[in-house]
Amino acid sequence: MRNRKTRRDVRGFTLIELMVVMVIIALLAALVGPRVMKHLASSREKTTLVQIEQLATALESFKLEVGRYPNQQEGLRALVENPAKMANWNGPYLRKRELPMDAWGYPFHYEVPPKRGGIDYDLYSFGADNQPGGDGENADIGNWK
Repeated sequence: MRNRKTRRDVRGFTLIELMVVMVIIALLAALVGPRVMKHLASSREKTTLVQIEQLATALESFKLEVGRYPNQQEGLRALVENPAKMANWNGPYLRKRELPMDAWGYPFHYEVPPKRGGIDYDLYSFGADNQPGGDGENADIGNWK
């Protein structure tokens, strides 16, 4: 008799108990998951806006020293490498000495003269899909906003 009591004490969870726990976990994931994903998308957009501001500051430094913004041919690469061996170029103008990627891992786009609403140039990311236009996470993010 003592042996049977010990077996009952050692016995694990029943299948129904495990199923109840799994259903509770699934319900919590269904409630919390979309909120977490919404904040993740929002943080990527904010990160990209901060990177655009950092690149804009580097472009202003370039302009102060060289007397103009990089042209379309030179592009953003002029912030880390001296294009055409300019005498007044005192870069690199970015701390890490490399061009950052947007929050989705794509390169930033730079246009001179501006076509999308920037004042002296357009500096932007196409968002998650890396395609012009879009909504939500796929929306374009630029210095014109």
